[in-house]
Amino acid sequence: MNGALMFFVLFALMAAGCKSQKKVAKNTAQDEVVIKQYCPASEYPTTDALIRARGVGESNDMVMSGKVASANTLENLAKKISVSVKAVIDNYNSRRQKQLNENVEKRFEEMTRQVVNKQITGYRTVCDKVTKTKENKYRTYYVYELPVDNVLKPVYNSISKDDELKVDYDYQKFKKEFEDAIKNNANK
Repeated sequence: MNGALMFFVLFALMAAGCKSQKKVAKNTAQDEVVIKQYCPASEYPTTDALIRARGVGESNDMVMSGKVASANTLENLAKKISVSVKAVIDNYNSRRQKQLNENVEKRFEEMTRQVVNKQITGYRTVCDKVTKTKENKYRTYYVYELPVDNVLKPVYNSISKDDELKVDYDYQKFKKEFEDAIKNNANK
């Protein structure tokens, strides 16, 4: 009888332990809500050929929410380009350091940044969603994409017009550096 009682107590404890684990699992599921993301980065990644950025805007007015989303998306696109261009310039210059004098290096950096700052044109919208929140606000989601060549070709054109810079400039190496930097900064 002692063995049967011990078996019954162990069985009861194990059953109670299983029940409490199931409650925890149920409570966790009830405490969490899956959020549906509109225009998710996973569906619109940056690639070798395309730089993509997301943005969201919210307002009581639907048009204004779109304007805020557009401004935020363009800002994110500009940041991706800027971070990538900085990395490219730094890498390109460090590899060419022996050949570049300081004046040429500064001119190269300045010209590249000026061109890039002007070149957030030619982007297109690849995702566009508008929702209305419980608070009766409109929320707009955008993803814009910009071909990498829209950034690189104006840089190439500006540099190729400068006699001192074009001697040291290698478009294919610069393009490869830029594509690598875009990949590295894609999800930042």
